[in-house]
Amino acid sequence: MLNFGCQRYRFTSIFSIELAIFTGMKKNNYNVIGLMSGTSLDGIDLAHVNFTFSEGWNYRIFAAETIPYSAAWQKTLSEAVFYDDLRLKELNEDYTAYLAEVIAEFLSRNNISEVDAICSHGHTIKHEPQNGFTLQIGNLPKLATTLKKTVVCDFRVQDVELGGQGAPLVPIGDEFLFPEFDYCLNLGGFANVSTRENDTRLAYDICAVNTVLNWLANKMDLAFDDDGKIAATGMTDSDLLEKLEKLPFYDLQPPKSLGIEWVNAHIFPLFEGKKDIASALNTYTIHAGREIGKSLAGGKVLVTGGGTFNSFLISQIQKNTSAEIILPPAETVNYKEALIFAFLGVLKLREEINVLSSVTGASRDHSSGVIYS
Repeated sequence: MLNFGCQRYRFTSIFSIELAIFTGMKKNNYNVIGLMSGTSLDGIDLAHVNFTFSEGWNYRIFAAETIPYSAAWQKTLSEAVFYDDLRLKELNEDYTAYLAEVIAEFLSRNNISEVDAICSHGHTIKHEPQNGFTLQIGNLPKLATTLKKTVVCDFRVQDVELGGQGAPLVPIGDEFLFPEFDYCLNLGGFANVSTRENDTRLAYDICAVNTVLNWLANKMDLAFDDDGKIAATGMTDSDLLEKLEKLPFYDLQPPKSLGIEWVNAHIFPLFEGKKDIASALNTYTIHAGREIGKSLAGGKVLVTGGGTFNSFLISQIQKNTSAEIILPPAETVNYKEALIFAFLGVLKLREEINVLSSVTGASRDHSSGVIYS
């Protein structure tokens, strides 16, 4: 449990929600469920969290688990980026029903009867902030009506409407829950980093990680490259490495974010005709390690996300930075994002800022998300 000084913000949402809305929930103790589904498609992370406020925020995780996606759901979610509007609408309905089922079972398994809110990220299908568009499925009102609980969700859309990237959103939690670290690095489907510079919180996506590594491992009929062992045996493809490092995204200045569309367009085509998967894994892991390491100037780095368990990737990051890499307990590694989306939901309930314009590039700080009561 962490305690620190916290500056409080107020903002009135620009959204006018047509459903009954529960707002103005100002108190000092919140009992909530946080959910996160990432682009690596490993499953749905759920965390039952208690937040208390007294001159700063404290948290305690009571229960947390990951519900793996079935092969059918993995296939559907990975292909959905190519769906037309009708199929996406149907998928949104089906996925919302599935999320409600997963949440209900989590509540039952852990004997949780009363919560202030379910705070859900949903699952990103399309993320095109440059076109003013982002879509997270599973954020329909029927999630609240099915569960008969208050739901806070759909955190990214408002930021994109305000000219922001809609990502990353986790840095508000880094700012208030993990202030003792110089960097908070998450190694999920994408690597993203959060830090402070001149008293301003900055954060951005660095590169794709598990979206590519898992995709390559799938070609060997594996869900992932366990501990990076296969990558460690491969040879480095210098020509491929050079092409990866010349991708224009790496020259952009923050704020910047990535989506699966970028990977489909710019990363996967570079692997066409590559039959030596071990060498492909080796090359991409080295590439990711270099890009991540270059983003860490020094100090203490908290590393979370599934990539934390890939020791070959961690070794490549360490080769490219002088910063101190800190691997926290497994609970923090696995459930930090679920924890922080729970926190975003609490801030929304309090009508306080939960998205920083310095991070996303939006026209202003704001309190994002919708509340279904």
